[in-house]
Amino acid sequence: MSTPIRLLLIDDHAVMRAGLANMLNANSTFKVVAGADDAETGLALYRQHKPDVTLLDVSMPGKSGIDCLRLLRIECSTARVLILSSSDAEEDIVQALEAGASGYVSKSARPAELTSAILDAHAGKRVVSAAIASRIAEHVSSPTLTTREIEVLHLLRKGMTNPDIGRILGISPRTAKAHVAAILDKLGAADRTEAVARAFERGLLKV
Repeated sequence: MSTPIRLLLIDDHAVMRAGLANMLNANSTFKVVAGADDAETGLALYRQHKPDVTLLDVSMPGKSGIDCLRLLRIECSTARVLILSSSDAEEDIVQALEAGASGYVSKSARPAELTSAILDAHAGKRVVSAAIASRIAEHVSSPTLTTREIEVLHLLRKGMTNPDIGRILGISPRTAKAHVAAILDKLGAADRTEAVARAFERGLLKV
């Protein structure tokens, strides 16, 4: 490739950014044109440099990577943004892809896998690593919890009983029990403790 693919790195970990820049700049196919440690700075640098592909982390101070992605796509619907994150929570993955990410790659990916993903994103393809694809498959194959069930789940996390849940949400203990039963069924959990654990695994609950 005669003209290198111009990259913008948005990640709040300076060491991570520096390591990525060194690795990518060592390959004549790529050129890192700028780096930012938060969404606001990243958006400003995107406007300034108009990179071919942006590598974006999910977890950052202030606006999250998902928020940054949405704003980027509003400003430039053709922006090619590859999420590079340590998070493998289904919620983050699905939200990123629904927001228009070109792909989602784990920070634990091998260099060859990352460079291949950047090339695919630049070519207009959508790419996810094998591990991430597996997580998405699990999410898609699992029934989605309703808004009310998510509310009940948060109360289960706090150890609330059915009467407690009913009082807080303004529903009867019997209805609360029905919601709990639906949650256990959808998450494939044997009891409340396992349901909460599975919810953390799926990214439905955060630490």
